[in-house]
Amino acid sequence: MTATSERDGPHAGALTPAQASALAYVRSSAVTERPAALATIARHLAAAAVDEPAQRLLAAVERGRITVNFHPDRLCADGRAVATALAEDGVYRSQFVTGISAGGLTAYPGGDRDRWERRMFGGAYQQTGVTPADRPIYGGLNLLDHADGACPRFGSCHLRLRPAVLARATFCLGDSYLGPGVVGTADAFEAVLAGLLAEVARTGVCLGRAETDVAALARTLLDGPRTPGTVGRALDDYVEAQVHGALDLASDVEELVADPSFVGTATGEQLESLARRYGFPLRWHPGFVLPVGEVDAEFRGPAIPVLAARLHREFGQPDAPVDAALIGRGAVSLVTEPQRWADRGPVADTLAHLKQLWHVLVRFGVAHPG
Repeated sequence: MTATSERDGPHAGALTPAQASALAYVRSSAVTERPAALATIARHLAAAAVDEPAQRLLAAVERGRITVNFHPDRLCADGRAVATALAEDGVYRSQFVTGISAGGLTAYPGGDRDRWERRMFGGAYQQTGVTPADRPIYGGLNLLDHADGACPRFGSCHLRLRPAVLARATFCLGDSYLGPGVVGTADAFEAVLAGLLAEVARTGVCLGRAETDVAALARTLLDGPRTPGTVGRALDDYVEAQVHGALDLASDVEELVADPSFVGTATGEQLESLARRYGFPLRWHPGFVLPVGEVDAEFRGPAIPVLAARLHREFGQPDAPVDAALIGRGAVSLVTEPQRWADRGPVADTLAHLKQLWHVLVRFGVAHPG
């Protein structure tokens, strides 16, 4: 698989020794698995009566784009909103620098993220002299072109990266914190594709798409989605991407895709300014809304509807649904006025519940009416 662009970023070949070592380590592992993976791909295609060579499906992966999901209104460790930090800094930074996360906040020496990066990248990022800014940036490979990005669990908006970034990315099937055994790079993707085909053959679900099969997945990869622009809701089912080297907004970003709940808000204005400043388009995806009375009590637990009702009462409009902007107002309040939430117990618990409310919204919400 090649990765070229008419506008290659300046960082594509400017990896640090640690970053180059991490990329080489994963590629070596993927190449070792290549013969077995090709055999697995051929077996699944034959069983599904798909008369296409594995190499054609692998070439089709080139159409995929890495997306980096984020919540634009969350506050970084330095007090700036994420959208503001992006505009002012011109780069997207890892959790090791920002000190925030839409998953687990474990990016510190000896933390869970540090340990899984040691395993996954052969200790490359634990070498002497490696700085927090050198660490990889996490996203997903949006193979089915979902409008909400490859990994919406990590944010309501996403940066769609240029094809050139594929050349300095590594990939794994599922989330890296699980210690994945299926890894790859852009030019050694066989094991990841084999894993995807095996998963859909076993479960009928792939990359957030239910009731599918190997033949349908192959057709989508070859021809593109039949209904482009639809959300995927892929909370747990994705190909994770780790981008090595700096992610420069001006040269590495193809498009900014945002949740429509931010239209007409201060955050929305920041996103519009960000896109203008760095020269890429801003597009609004369908979004997710859910009436407060319909927040599910089973999917992420009984504490979530209670939190949704409180957010709606304290930060929402009388007839307005729960949306990404409402959850964000609660998240900012939790940081700036923690005493307001003291009755709920530890701040970490409420942060986790806000994250889980977002998951409920992605899973059950409908398109934004605007």
